[in-house]
Amino acid sequence: MVYCIEYDATVEFYWAPFLVESNSDDPTMHSIRDRIIMPESIEKHGENWKGVDFLIFNTYIWWMNTFNMKVLRGSFAEGSTEYDEVDRPVAYDRVLRTWAEWVDENIDATKTKVFFSSSSPLHIKSEDWDNPNGIKCAKETMPILNRTAPFDVGTDWRLFVIATNITSSMKTPVFFVNITKLSEYRKDAHTSVHTIRQGKMLTPEQQADPENFADCIHWCLPGLPDTWNEFLYARIASQPWEA
Repeated sequence: MVYCIEYDATVEFYWAPFLVESNSDDPTMHSIRDRIIMPESIEKHGENWKGVDFLIFNTYIWWMNTFNMKVLRGSFAEGSTEYDEVDRPVAYDRVLRTWAEWVDENIDATKTKVFFSSSSPLHIKSEDWDNPNGIKCAKETMPILNRTAPFDVGTDWRLFVIATNITSSMKTPVFFVNITKLSEYRKDAHTSVHTIRQGKMLTPEQQADPENFADCIHWCLPGLPDTWNEFLYARIASQPWEA
């Protein structure tokens, strides 16, 4: 949580990578190999989202580790451990419908503005931008340029469509922040080997091994994430202010 004195504003990052309850909800101990979710359980997190001026939601990257999602039978509170494996888009749809229902039932749109950010893409296969000799996003210094034909960097557009359809059908107005396609061009904007592991900067030996250590998930600042924020600022500033 950060308090900005000049603006009398508080900015808080809330860790819930799947929006609903999961076994990865601990903000410091979430590196769990078998990630399991409860698609219809959101109240535990939702209690922390009430009464704020702006809510900005996002869930995507953590869905991309496997083709299927593990859905718990029962609840974590009861000690349940058995699960079913469900196709990724089916599970994603269930989660976003749970989230949408919670927003519609708990958010007063006259007091809280709701945003949902679209998929943040990965750049882990250099062949996707015609660089077969490259290694992931390492040493990429320019965006993807001069492309007249569509390209594919691995974004699961099925999840994008689900998020678009659900947010547009809700009773509560939700501004869909579409960052996906513009971000797909920015293969150069990742932390790559200039990153950290377990809280420490990579060693020279690790930096020399981008195949195993390049970080093509997280983004550098200043740069592309600033553009995402500009979308938010523009939308917030364009709204009429209440007395």
